[in-house]
Amino acid sequence: MESPPDVRDGTIDRSTMKAWQFTNTHEPLVLNEVPDPVAGPGQVVLEMKAAGLCHSDVGLLEDEGWLALLVKQPITIGHENAGVVAEVGEGVTDFAVGDRVGVCPTTPAGAPGYNFDGGFAPKMVVDAQALVPIPEGVDFVYGAAATDAGMTSHAAVITQGGVKAGDTVGIIGLGGLGQIGARVAVLAGATVYIAEVNESVWGLAEEIGAAGVAKSLREFEDVTFDVIVDFAGFGGTTADAVEIIRRDGTVVVVGMGKLEATISTRALILNQCNLKGSNGGTKEDVAGIYEFMATGKLNPQTTTISFDEIPDGIAKLHRGEVTGRLVAVFD
Repeated sequence: MESPPDVRDGTIDRSTMKAWQFTNTHEPLVLNEVPDPVAGPGQVVLEMKAAGLCHSDVGLLEDEGWLALLVKQPITIGHENAGVVAEVGEGVTDFAVGDRVGVCPTTPAGAPGYNFDGGFAPKMVVDAQALVPIPEGVDFVYGAAATDAGMTSHAAVITQGGVKAGDTVGIIGLGGLGQIGARVAVLAGATVYIAEVNESVWGLAEEIGAAGVAKSLREFEDVTFDVIVDFAGFGGTTADAVEIIRRDGTVVVVGMGKLEATISTRALILNQCNLKGSNGGTKEDVAGIYEFMATGKLNPQTTTISFDEIPDGIAKLHRGEVTGRLVAVFD
């Protein structure tokens, strides 16, 4: 939202800021001068503290199919946001100046960077309905990462999977989402086994607290799984999960390594498998992951960069050179 002009003695005085904006596919981000945001009714202005970078940012820059999701061009992107409330608009009663908050990208307010200007700028304006309080002690870097990867992992494991203390859980894939999902399951009191084809990251499974790691969950022949969450989604991984889940157990599919899977309907029926898809999450999932972070026992891998390094950061994501979640921090 642009701030209205302040007319004094026939001149216009309007403060501005620098923002990294998307202009078009196959074009680099542009550092544009834009008006400072102003909070309208029901809105707040956030002073940005951290903004996560995501592979969807790479997709937006490389694939024309993303253009249909944008409300305007140019637009300030950045959909993983955490900051401090700097201004509240009329009618906002649940939040006050100084509050530490994250922005849930899946509320009716829309997604930052798609439906309105996002967080790759010093300030952003957002409907208060999208805000989630960040507990004291949770770093803004984690606060930003939780609004996408954290939310998605929590939704898959806790909301859709229903994982609880005493469950035996299989996690397929130890990438950015799988790492968080596996740790959440451990912290929820489950016994966790991990399937990961890349042996170089097996050491992380022990750090997470997993009871075992192998290339396939099938290798744990004596284990009965209550819940399996497939963060890889390579077709055969989902088919294996349906085959080995206990009767009345739950299989949750998150990853889209392949967009089709051939599943045994015999196994699906005989195991009476609850097969679910999980897409994103809600404010409750963001709040839930914040609760786990507040314990000090959920510390996802992150790499931080400066505001000026955001375009280079997206390029590194594209080249696969980033460890953990990539987050830009604001001075």
